Amino acid sequence: MPVPQAKSLILVFLLTGIAARAQDAAMVQRALANEVRAADDSQHPMRYRLRKSSPRLTTTKEICETADGAVARLIAVNDAPLNQADEQREQARLDQLLREPSKQRHRKQSQEQDTARVLKVLKSLPNAFLYEYAGMGQGPGGQVAKFRFKPNPQFDPPDLETQVLKQMSGELWIDTRQDRVAKLNGRLQQDVDFGWGILGRLYKGGTIVIEQADVGEGQWRVVHFDMKMSARVVFRTKVFDTAEDESHFVAVPTGLRLQQAIAMLRDNGTSGAPERGKLAGK
Repeated sequence: MPVPQAKSLILVFLLTGIAARAQDAAMVQRALANEVRAADDSQHPMRYRLRKSSPRLTTTKEICETADGAVARLIAVNDAPLNQADEQREQARLDQLLREPSKQRHRKQSQEQDTARVLKVLKSLPNAFLYEYAGMGQGPGGQVAKFRFKPNPQFDPPDLETQVLKQMSGELWIDTRQDRVAKLNGRLQQDVDFGWGILGRLYKGGTIVIEQADVGEGQWRVVHFDMKMSARVVFRTKVFDTAEDESHFVAVPTGLRLQQAIAMLRDNGTSGAPERGKLAGK
């Protein structure tokens, strides 16, 4: 084979590889940009069921998103329906929310602060990590592109919320049809200090898993969250071992108010909730 032709083939191969990496990088950027937009979406409120479990306690709540913030009704403890006394206490709590709307305003402010922290982290993800294509796979919702990630040494965390990203590595799955993050699996490779190690420290080996899915009509939501971390907070060591599963999603009207949501939660109780992925009217 003539040398010039061999050089041409090598050049084509290298350029193809560069183009493929550029396409992979673009996929990651598009998916993360979509997550940022979706994190602050108030135009598609939903009602859903949240099961939160830890080694000591499991609770299940019906949650309804409203213009006044999300409101919840406890429906089960340790996977058993509430007894009569617990049900009366839950109804009394809902009555108090209706009588004292300031409590819900404080809760909404807290929810907005949580959203702001999530947005900080999401906006940092494109620069916080270096991504490497790891092949195609099959996720629960269809085909996914898998990427391994590791800390970007050039990333300078702007605040405490993003400092943990400097020591995290793992895998990112992207749904190839909708350019959305289907799964993030991360692990701390080193300890992470907060406040020069005085206020607290997250210990290496901690893990976090986030899974998302299309719950109907192109609306993506977190359906599984799992965190296992150990930390020193001031002078105490705490273990965070919690899992959250969200299901039974159904769309509710935009602009729904607190009073309407509470009436809705009370009317339907624990029965009649639709299966995950089926929205109102479907």
